[in-house]
Amino acid sequence: MNLSKVLSLVFFAVAIGLGYLLYKGVDDVVEKEKRIALVEAAIIEKLQMIRNAELAYQAANGKYAGSWDSLRNFISNGKIWLVQRTETTKLLEYGKEETTVTFDTLGSVPVMDSLFNERKYPDFKLESLAIVPGSGGKQFEFFADKIERNSYEINVFEVRDPDPINPERRLNNNEKALRVGSRTDASTEGNWK
Repeated sequence: MNLSKVLSLVFFAVAIGLGYLLYKGVDDVVEKEKRIALVEAAIIEKLQMIRNAELAYQAANGKYAGSWDSLRNFISNGKIWLVQRTETTKLLEYGKEETTVTFDTLGSVPVMDSLFNERKYPDFKLESLAIVPGSGGKQFEFFADKIERNSYEINVFEVRDPDPINPERRLNNNEKALRVGSRTDASTEGNWK
């Protein structure tokens, strides 16, 4: 075997090795991004559940739940009242209208059956509602209080991922961490949109 054939075989083996390393590097990045996307989708779903529970709590109590325990207690024992609103419009003289609005309470439904039923969330576990998916047991940061806006006190809440898995969300002291609500505004929106 001459030197050119030996060098050709060596370069071929090196090219195969480098090709594999390149493929493996790209594949690892793609798999990591898929894993991050799956974990963030689970976190967003849980934040939406928490938002729905907080909105129901606020509708029933006039304020947001101030702790995980009060929110859990409301979910397991609270009720959502079913109210029917009826409007009747009566035509008066000279084309004026008079509208009468009546409210009728039809009954109530347990919060657990209404918001977290088996059809919607078949694997729902109330005990793990506060746990961030994929975090190894860490809890969401929870904040609820009243703030003053234009001489009015408004209720606010914020639930936030304390340790984002996505490196882009960790920048500037977790500034872009997944969250729902706001500590400074009367918003119940999430920042994932």
